[in-house]
Amino acid sequence: MDTTWLADLKALSETLNFSRAAQIRNITQPAFGRRIRALEAWCGVSLVERGSHRLSLTPAGTVMLDAAGDVLRRLDRARDDIDQARTATLTFAATHALSFTFFPAWIKGLGTGAATQPMRLLSDNMIRCERMMQAGEAQFLLCHHHVASPTCLPDAGFDHVVLARDRLVPVTGRDGAGRPLHRLPGTPARPVPHIAFEPSSGMGRILAAALPSCDGPLHLSPLFSSHLAMAVKALAIEGKGVGWIPDSLARDELGPGGRLAGGGDGWHVDVDIALFRPSAPLGARAERFWQQLGEAASVRAAANHPNAL
Repeated sequence: MDTTWLADLKALSETLNFSRAAQIRNITQPAFGRRIRALEAWCGVSLVERGSHRLSLTPAGTVMLDAAGDVLRRLDRARDDIDQARTATLTFAATHALSFTFFPAWIKGLGTGAATQPMRLLSDNMIRCERMMQAGEAQFLLCHHHVASPTCLPDAGFDHVVLARDRLVPVTGRDGAGRPLHRLPGTPARPVPHIAFEPSSGMGRILAAALPSCDGPLHLSPLFSSHLAMAVKALAIEGKGVGWIPDSLARDELGPGGRLAGGGDGWHVDVDIALFRPSAPLGARAERFWQQLGEAASVRAAANHPNAL
């Protein structure tokens, strides 16, 4: 059963003409006729009296029309209920690293008006987050962003605001004396083991676009790749090689007593922490939230405050 067949039967009952009903349904008349016959095949009985001078529904067609109207009304109500539930909750897609290190404090910093709203956080890799946004499964996308590496979201269909700044820093484990176990840039003869992000990941795309503009050539030997910054961090702590991770994720291990050391000076990549949204209107709650972000940005700009929104 295809529910479009029910709408086809309703259009045919209103026009009692295959040609006009096909126009209403925006398909060709032959295609419309095939769909009506498919519905009759599903019912196992003729629904349309085609032999008389004037087209009409058979008794079975009248019964099916009543059922069709009920089903279509129920589906419309269900869709409205789902849409209201979706727009009543602010749904964020966020990359794993920002879900843990940034999102909670950022929301809290917006004040009780924003923090007490119903929210849903969908944490995943960048590719999946982009797909969720394109499919309308989330209203907002929280991610790292670099001008040299645009997201896969079409520019014409999405807007974004910069919430804060971050930095991708090369890190490695420490030896017993606290010195870095590996050091950039390496040499052709002795390349540095590289704990990398998947090339298709958001962080991988940023690094591929931005690292060539850093200090000279890098000599890296691929060791491991992942979509997860936490996996890169864990292997760096174990001393497996050098990996780039957000400073916001590395900071707790780079200080005194930490297990990470810098992998080399001059190889960091400055990035934005950005929030994306569709250009098309969102629900009233999401639009109010976006307006709050704009007001917070204005206050920050006026005060020239360096912290995040």
